[in-house]
Amino acid sequence: MLNDIKKPISNHLEKFEDFFKQNMNSDIKLLNLIVNYIVRRKGKQLRPMLVFLSAGACGKIEQPAYVAAGMIELLHTATLIHDDIVDEAYERRGFFSINALWRSKVAVLVGDFLLSRGLQVAIEHNQIDMLRVINQAVKDMSEGELLQIERSRKMNIDEETYYEIIRKKTASLIASCCANGAIATKAPDEMVDTMYQFGLNLGIAFQIRDDLFDYQPSGAIGKPTGNDIKEQKLTLPLIYSLKNANKQERKRILRLITRGKKESIPEIIAFAKHSGGLEYTHQKMLEFRDKAKDILNNIPDSEYKDSLLILTDFMVNRNK
Repeated sequence: MLNDIKKPISNHLEKFEDFFKQNMNSDIKLLNLIVNYIVRRKGKQLRPMLVFLSAGACGKIEQPAYVAAGMIELLHTATLIHDDIVDEAYERRGFFSINALWRSKVAVLVGDFLLSRGLQVAIEHNQIDMLRVINQAVKDMSEGELLQIERSRKMNIDEETYYEIIRKKTASLIASCCANGAIATKAPDEMVDTMYQFGLNLGIAFQIRDDLFDYQPSGAIGKPTGNDIKEQKLTLPLIYSLKNANKQERKRILRLITRGKKESIPEIIAFAKHSGGLEYTHQKMLEFRDKAKDILNNIPDSEYKDSLLILTDFMVNRNK
């Protein structure tokens, strides 16, 4: 399916690889060694895809779209490296993380370098509007992570707060991809806002799908089952289930979560499943997916729009 989605922009994605590598180059040999390691293990490139498809849907794909995609991919890579340090994660997509191979101090500095390069790329090409959008996303991502930590400690995350957390920590960056794709074509403000809202709803659906992975059987994906539960992060399946449980059951499950014992995870997952938490969460994911697709009705028909619609389905139907 990904090959079909990429078809209208395949040549741009190929050219983008060189653009991305050039903007990661440094005179420091250690840094170049680590950067090459990162480039060789890149993921699906969902964010550059969103930038180029959004640009194509709003106008003509030209050099500013490469700047937008490069800036966002650099910043996204930086945040992944920093996330692995904070989470003490030693694997990323089945490979050793940067902090596992070169230790946390080096990983922090590499993340900082990529963050600064992302900002510098925008400044060098005088793309201040793009920089403004991505700067807001970086701010939102930091606030979202801290809000989740703050509320998780108190075990008082309600559904509204959950959506606020994932809007900030995940959806804001995806929204910035779509908005900056539109900005790269000098699209009118109304179209930029339309693409931002599309990305925001898509990003929320994407993160809900990610949260559902925590409840899948072990070995289905790279992420260990119950990882969020182990870290005492309350996501929608548990938020819904706890809200609808009686007082005694709620206290019992919260006690199991706060104790943080690995052997309690299957019982907590079973509680969420039998309480309808997984079914409710899946339905909410589809609602945000449908809202994202409805928003695309406001832009002209094109092969790029068709790919965005297919990509929307892919991002909620993916298995990893």
